[in-house]
Amino acid sequence: MANDIRICDKCNHMSIKSVLPKLRKMAPDAEIKIGCKSYCGPCGKRAFVYINGRYVSAPTEDEVLKKVEPFIKQPAVKK
Repeated sequence: MANDIRICDKCNHMSIKSVLPKLRKMAPDAEIKIGCKSYCGPCGKRAFVYINGRYVSAPTEDEVLKKVEPFIKQPAVKK
């Protein structure tokens, strides 16, 4: 199952240009949606990523990417 990742293009705590390639590298199979997530309160204070049904936030872009890693679904290994 592909990862569902969503990021806000209005977030002041992340740069879409830098975070998008990092997310694609972490989860190449992901469907990454960019746009407002109506999460303005927390989004105005911290960087956040919505991944597979969870909002993950941290003070900086690099920190949120580290926190996102455990929630990335790895592709099934075929035997």
